[in-house]
Order: sequence, then structure tokens, then C-alpha cells
Amino acid sequence: GGGLIVYSEANASYSNNGVETETRKKKVVLLGTGWAGASFLKTLNNSSYEVQVISPRNYFAFTPLLPSVTCGTVEARSVVEPIRNIGRKNVEMSFLEAECVKIDPRSKKVYCRSKQGVNSNGKREFDVDYDYLVIATGAQSNTFNIPGVEENCHFLKEVEDAQRIRSTVIDSFEKVSLPGLNEEERKRMLHFVVVGGGPTGVEFASELHDFVNEDLVKLYPKAKNLVQITLLEAADHILTMFDKRITEFAEEKFTRDGIDVKLGSMVVKVNDKEISAKTKGGEVSTIPYGMIVWSTGIGTRPVIKDFMKQIGQGNRRALATDEWLRVEGCDNIYALGDCATINQRKVMEDIAAIFKKADKENSGTLTMKEFQEVMGDICDRYPQVQLYLKSKGMHGITDLLKEAQAENGSNKSVELDIEELKSALCQVDSQVKLLPATGQVAAQQGTYLAKCFDRMEVCEKNPEGPIRIRGEGRHRFRPFRYRHLGQFAPLGGEQTAAQLPGDWVSIGHSSQWLWYSVYASKQVSWRTRVLVVSDWMRRFIFGRDSSRI
Repeated sequence: GGGLIVYSEANASYSNNGVETETRKKKVVLLGTGWAGASFLKTLNNSSYEVQVISPRNYFAFTPLLPSVTCGTVEARSVVEPIRNIGRKNVEMSFLEAECVKIDPRSKKVYCRSKQGVNSNGKREFDVDYDYLVIATGAQSNTFNIPGVEENCHFLKEVEDAQRIRSTVIDSFEKVSLPGLNEEERKRMLHFVVVGGGPTGVEFASELHDFVNEDLVKLYPKAKNLVQITLLEAADHILTMFDKRITEFAEEKFTRDGIDVKLGSMVVKVNDKEISAKTKGGEVSTIPYGMIVWSTGIGTRPVIKDFMKQIGQGNRRALATDEWLRVEGCDNIYALGDCATINQRKVMEDIAAIFKKADKENSGTLTMKEFQEVMGDICDRYPQVQLYLKSKGMHGITDLLKEAQAENGSNKSVELDIEELKSALCQVDSQVKLLPATGQVAAQQGTYLAKCFDRMEVCEKNPEGPIRIRGEGRHRFRPFRYRHLGQFAPLGGEQTAAQLPGDWVSIGHSSQWLWYSVYASKQVSWRTRVLVVSDWMRRFIFGRDSSRI
């Protein structure tokens, strides 16, 4: 019986003349194993694709917990998951530990350099063909070409960065314990400078403060009065992307904790022992330091810069995609996460085409019925319309049209011409905003694109998207829509600031427990979830580990 089953399955994929009839799987090459890449892999559920993942790291890292890794609150292996464990079993997936060095859209190839040295032929470089390319390489730290930053500063983008910071902190305390050092040199070694007042910089500064005051001063009592933490921020406030109440509370708390926050300070130069910063008044001050952590923003990776030049986007900061995450000018290449930005079309650029599409009778005017027939498609195609209506407290575009007619002194409500339509929609493009470079955005983009790939064949026959304003028919899919779920800013001392949808702000210990719950639930596997929670429990009971390993 088993033999018959094997024979029948083997014979099913061949025709009578012995030619294999099974359709070839389309090859999807995925560059990157960050938030966007891991989310894409985890969601993709169509066995008609063969996925080839290429990345210099063979794991996914839960980056929001990297500041906790720097101080031993959470161990490094607790926040990583092997990329081969991510993905559905019915999708064929393989992984290559290599770095993509060039993308050739004409020949549909990516050129890579192995991270494991030379192969059997004595070569490190190879190329991979693709049918679809998904670029999710993320971004690198932005040094703004300031002299000395690359050579003397620590960054906090990867797990290895967090491990190096942790070793440097412990080394600093061990060095000041050695004999032969004067007081001034000891103070310099224990002066930790954080550049950047965003969420990463603020969270690291608070984690380091707790690590020093709750654990290290017990082990190094002589260093208690020597430690200093300084936060440099070029803007007028820290956490500028948060609510004003959170910003004020964070600055006040850091002042109480003894963290020196220098606002309006822009770094101009860094050497091996001093960092120079210029105030808005033009005064330059020099600060001696023992360690610097640089977290001022992100920049484009070299391979993405080269690709952007090839496709005519060399003057941009990130890859421009349409609302379906497809790279502009490339039908089979998609870009997600920090390496890309959505180039949202403006309503006023398409206003004539919108009017023409709605005016089915070519009468030169629109009835309310004609306009209502395309109203839903307009809201789908241009998300800024919904945002504008929400900001004005309106229930629909009809309210917007009535307001515009009232402002123009027109009382008619049966028909409207193109000038009245322009008047009604002229302000909606003010709501076009770039999405933030966060893991939340990247994860939602990866999930969205995977669902599009799952339904690619179905939607080719039965499109689900809005009507094509400048063409015939409908778009295959609905455009990507980002849904903001809130953001956290841990401030140390078991206190966290939370800003959730609906302008709901919470600060304090209760928000810290909400932070624990959300971050535990967002882990990509039960293994990492258990490890992270156990690390938190270990820290509560035994404190943070200060061993240098």
C-alpha cells in the first residue's frame, strides 16, 4: 500500500510523455532579518513561493530591549530568535548568511558577500536570481560626518553593540579600581555621555542610571561619587515626538536623578578623550568622557544608496515606494522599514483626474450621487482625506463639501463643479506625513506585504483595491495603512511614560507594568517570551549581573 501511494504521488507531477508538469515556484529574495523581514516571513502563507533570505545575521533581534541588554537587565540571547525558526512550515525557505553589496534590477540579481569566508572555489562573492525582491535591510546610524564619531562612539543598533557597551561600562569601573590613577582621570573614565534625546538615548540613560545606583555602587563603593551621566540633545527638549507632558516629566525626573541634560547642544567634534559641543549661542564647550553612546538618528546603507542611483533616486534620503510598498520604477521590487519611505500621492495633483473619473456623464458637474460613488475609493486611495476629516471633526466628505460651498457663498447642494471640488479638498494634503522609522511601522509593513503576496493570484483576477484614478479598472490591493498603537518611554526607577491612541497619556509605575506586558506579548516566540520574563524576575530577585564575559 505504501509503495502504491509513493508511486502515485511521484507519477502525479508528470504527464504521459514524462515531462514534469508542476509549475515552477516563484522565487522571493528577502534582504534583511529585522522587524520588516521577520514579520514578512512569519505572515507569508502561500506555498507557491520559494523564499531566499539573505542577511549578515542569522537571527531576529527584539531591538526595543537593546537598552536593557546594555546593563544586564535582559540577557542578549533572550531577545534573539534564529531566523530559521520564523516562518510557516508550508513555505519553502532557505537562508544565506551574507551581506548584499549590489542590486541589479535589470538582470534581476543581487550580488552578495559571504560572512563565512571563502567557499570551495576560493570566492566570497556570489549572485542570486529573483522573481520578486523584498528589501528590508534597515538603516545604519547617522554620524552626520562629524569628525571622530565613527572611531570613538558606541552605537546601539545591533545586539553586538549592546554587548560592547556592557563590556565597556564594566571595564570603566574595573579600571578606576586600579591603583595609580588620580581623581581627575577616575572622574573622566566614569563620565558616560549619551548623544541624542530620542527614545533610545533616553531609555539607555535611564537604564545606565539604574544599573549604576542599584547594582554597581554596591560592588564599587569608592566610585559612587565619581559617576556622572550626561545627555546631549541638539533640540530644545528631549522626547520631542511625545506629548508635552511626557517631555516635561522626563526632563524633571532626569534632573532629580542627577542626569545632566544639556539641551541645544550640537556635537561638532569627538576625540579619544573629549567631546566638543556647540550651543545655539555659538559657544563651544569641551567635555571629558569615558564612554559615548551615539543615538541621533538613522542613515542610508551604502548598498541602498547605490541602488537608488541606478533607478534615479540618488537625491533622496530613503527609497521611495508607492502606497503598495513597491519601489517607484520597479514592478517586482518592494522596500519596507527604515530603508524606505512611502511617497504618498497628493489629492490636488490628481484633482482633475478625480473629477473626470467621477463625472461619468461628462457634464462638467458632479451630482452628489456621482461623487458618493467614488467617495470610498478616494478615502482608500488618499489616507490624508480621512486624517483631515478627523482633525476637523467631520463625519464624511459631504460635510467638507457643504463647508466649502458655505465659505464660497453657494447654497446649491445638488451639483458641484471642479472649482468647488478644489476648494473643498485644497487643505487635505496638509495631513500628508512621513511614517516614523520604528519597528512598529516596519512590522506592519511586513505583515501587509506578506498578505498581498498570499492573495496575488486571486487579486489579479478580482482586484480588491480602489479604482485607478489615472487608468482603467481597480488596483489589485488596498494601499498600506499604518495604525499607530502607541509608544513607550521607560524613564528608570520602575517608571515609564506611555502615549496611547486617543491622546491617552500615562506616567508612572502602572505604565511600567503595562510596558512589561506589551513587550512580553510582542516577542516572536514563546521561547524568547519565557526567557525575557525570567530575566526580569531574576533582576528583581538577584539584581543585574556585573560579570565581564
